[in-house]
Amino acid sequence: MYPTISDLIKDLFGLSIPMPIQSFGFFVAVSFIVAAWLVLLELKRKEKLGILSVQQKSVVVGKPANMQELFLMGIIGFVLGFKFIGIILNYSSFAENPQQFVFSSEGSLFGGVLFAAGAVYMRYREKQKAKLEKPKTELISVHPYELTGNIIMLGALFGIIGAKIFHNLENIDEFVQDPIGSLLSFSGLTFYGGLICAAISIIWYARKNKIPAMVICDVAAPAIMIAYAVGRIGCQMAGDGDWGIVNAAVKPGWLSFLPDWMWAFNFPHNVINEGVAIPGCVGKHCFMLDPPVFPTPFYETVVCSVFFIILWSFRKRIKITGVMFSIFLMMNGLERFFIEKIRVNTKYHIFGHAITQAEIISTILFITGVVLLIYILKNNKKKQELPEVNTTSN
Repeated sequence: MYPTISDLIKDLFGLSIPMPIQSFGFFVAVSFIVAAWLVLLELKRKEKLGILSVQQKSVVVGKPANMQELFLMGIIGFVLGFKFIGIILNYSSFAENPQQFVFSSEGSLFGGVLFAAGAVYMRYREKQKAKLEKPKTELISVHPYELTGNIIMLGALFGIIGAKIFHNLENIDEFVQDPIGSLLSFSGLTFYGGLICAAISIIWYARKNKIPAMVICDVAAPAIMIAYAVGRIGCQMAGDGDWGIVNAAVKPGWLSFLPDWMWAFNFPHNVINEGVAIPGCVGKHCFMLDPPVFPTPFYETVVCSVFFIILWSFRKRIKITGVMFSIFLMMNGLERFFIEKIRVNTKYHIFGHAITQAEIISTILFITGVVLLIYILKNNKKKQELPEVNTTSN
């Protein structure tokens, strides 16, 4: 396992470079970049097809900088300078535990004041250059694809918030013991919590910008699928606890061509230090699982990558709005429901049955996908069967 990118570089090239980049965070960042690119492509395609149109917005130009925005820029500049200069001056401390450093009170007061002053001055000068004697209102054209950055930022922000909320609800005992640590930690993220909260925020933003809810859902479906697959690579590489149950069974003969770790894996040097000590290991991450478990993150990466290829391959053939999203809901619900059968997770006991949070939500998503698909197809059929209105005058 490679808790950090430095561990990966050291194993591949024998170079010890203290880079404060955690493997899980790296692949999450990559997943957002990939998702943003795919959303951009799909929004452009939808615009070319006439499904989406360019919007006209009114903006006021020529106004001088006001105290509110200068104050806000000063705050942003101070935080960035406080941490950035602090990182330079205390790099070893930052590299040792980036997450703890970022959320601590460590930093450089001088750097914060310097960056704050610079940010305020730059915004003031920018506004002064564009200042008019009399501010005026102008109409600007906004293409749907130009909103991609905001869409991804909203998805990332509310996705992380939702993932943390659902994780803490699922592990309420851990939250009660250390509420601050549970909220600030980047570990312990529940995908469905992130998906639900991100979806609500993105749909709200899309509707605000005249993009129909079902259209943005169709656009996002393939992107979410592959982003999830890429994110699970980070889980597999870091060994963050999102693994399966113990797999003590002998690998079947028909799977003999696969490496043994694909059947049962002990996640050596996992980032959460779970399991038994590795003999002779020195350092922060010297534990492995014994006995080995199902490498469920790897399975999810494979399955969701296949699902993405299917969705992306058929996206141009699907002409009815909402069908793509319906298929995505069914695929996602099906995949997660069955992976939960061999995955470690907190279980609820309902009517004598042990069930996980993800099983409940995945079942709801699958049923929603089926119902939504039936409704959309029936509604589309009714529209096609409606008689054309004769508008020719006699």
